[in-house]
Amino acid sequence: MQEFKPFASLGQAQAQAYLGVMYANGQGVPRDYQEAVKWYRLAAEQGDVDAQFNLGLMYANGEGVSQDYKGAAKWYRLAAEQGDADAQFNLGVIYANGQGVPRDYKEAVKWHRLAAEQGHAAAQFNIGVTYANGQGVSQDYQEAVKWYRLAAEQGNVAAQFNLGRRYDDGQGVPQDSKEAVKWYRLAAEQGNAAAQSNLGVMYANGQGVPQDYPEAVKWYRLAAERGHAAAQFNLGVMYANGQGVPQDYQEAVKWYRPAAERGRADAQSNLGVMLANGQGVPQDYPEAVKWHRLAAAQGNAAAQFNLGVMLANGQGVPQDSKEAVRWHRLAAEQGRADAQFKLGVMLANGQGAQQDYQEAVKWYQLAAEQGRADARFNLGVMYANGQGVPLDYQEAAKWYRLAAKQGDADAQFNLGLMYANGQGVPQDYQEAVKWHWLAAAQGDANAHANLGLMYANGQGVPQDFQEAVKWFRLAAAQGNAAAQCNLGVMYANGLGVVASRALAYALYSLSATIDPSEINKAANNRKALSELMQPEENNPAQKLAREMLKPGNVLQALDKYAQALPL
Repeated sequence: MQEFKPFASLGQAQAQAYLGVMYANGQGVPRDYQEAVKWYRLAAEQGDVDAQFNLGLMYANGEGVSQDYKGAAKWYRLAAEQGDADAQFNLGVIYANGQGVPRDYKEAVKWHRLAAEQGHAAAQFNIGVTYANGQGVSQDYQEAVKWYRLAAEQGNVAAQFNLGRRYDDGQGVPQDSKEAVKWYRLAAEQGNAAAQSNLGVMYANGQGVPQDYPEAVKWYRLAAERGHAAAQFNLGVMYANGQGVPQDYQEAVKWYRPAAERGRADAQSNLGVMLANGQGVPQDYPEAVKWHRLAAAQGNAAAQFNLGVMLANGQGVPQDSKEAVRWHRLAAEQGRADAQFKLGVMLANGQGAQQDYQEAVKWYQLAAEQGRADARFNLGVMYANGQGVPLDYQEAAKWYRLAAKQGDADAQFNLGLMYANGQGVPQDYQEAVKWHWLAAAQGDANAHANLGLMYANGQGVPQDFQEAVKWFRLAAAQGNAAAQCNLGVMYANGLGVVASRALAYALYSLSATIDPSEINKAANNRKALSELMQPEENNPAQKLAREMLKPGNVLQALDKYAQALPL
């Protein structure tokens, strides 16, 4: 300090500039920005380039003087015109941001380029950004990559990240996941949260590196702890799915929440799902609706669909089918298959909107083309019934077959019916049996009932009354009225079982109670049978009918009575 002050007092610019630095940094003297400005100014007015730059910094930062970007630009320019790279860079920033000067991207590029050509890494990065965004120059990703690379090779973390992104998305360079990983890693190791997050994505997806969930979790966690919303969301997903960590819904919620609070729609949507399902948190429908609504308002299709479901079901909100249709439509228009299917159902049933079969078919078709089995089944039903489309059994069979091959039991049953009846396909009882078997294996009561008929009539299989009884019993226990009636026929005629008019009467009564329509012959069968029954048979038969009407008691009551029958 003492050695510079005499020279500074005599007007030596370099000494004045050094003295300004000492006051600005508190080196050998108490820090005093005003005193620093005083000495910088004296040196700057003599043309000292370092003093001009430093005086520009003081004006830009409002240190020792009132913040004044115009003043900063003045002093930066003087230093920049002398070739000072830092001043050229800062003057470029001033023009890019329109601080103290009118915003002028071309002028910003001019000064950044001068600094960049001197090897100034931050300026090289900014030139890269300028080319990437087409600000002050024609957009040119290749040129952007050139400047990013120069800065990245000097260790500029932002340039390393951006160069990684260019390799990741193939803008300005051929797409190269390995090269993307290389640059992401360099930036990530310097603590860049966005690079850490993206490196996590690469490990999670096996892009440019072998898939490694624990390594993905490591990088997500580093970024998440820095408050990076995408990493917080992805870390939540890893915990929810048990990828790279033990599955832990509470931990998933912990990370979804901060990302959701930062406005990230996918995190808001996932948090809504956790709350609706009571995963990691107590089930809370109103809170789930809140987060779904926030995400849905941002256009998140999953949230729009889930909000529609909650409105349709009255979960956390008053039931509102009209609003449900609105949200399902928004999600459906974004191509979400479950929303397309649900919208089709609501339109077909006239829920929340006027019944419109043609519109329902449209949405079923879109969902079906995405491979959704239930939409394919429903589309088959529409063609089979001529609802919203001309009746077309061949088209119905086509869609039933697609859904049936995906394991949809309803479609398997209906396709079996088409073969049994020769609708849309050549009549083929063996093929009918095949599809009924597949549906029956999934517990489909209608398929059980129809298999019983096929065995009873010897259609597609050798006639086998005992096998018919087996399938009728399974369907009857599930409340299938036709099977209950047919099982009654078997007992009335002693087909595959010991004949019992009381059991037949009880089964007819049960069937007629469940399905009193004229198409069901149970009531007529019961009437005809009662005319043949002896008086002493009536009371046991009626008592047995009452027992069978008890929930879940059909086979228990039937078997208890049948065991007492003489062989």
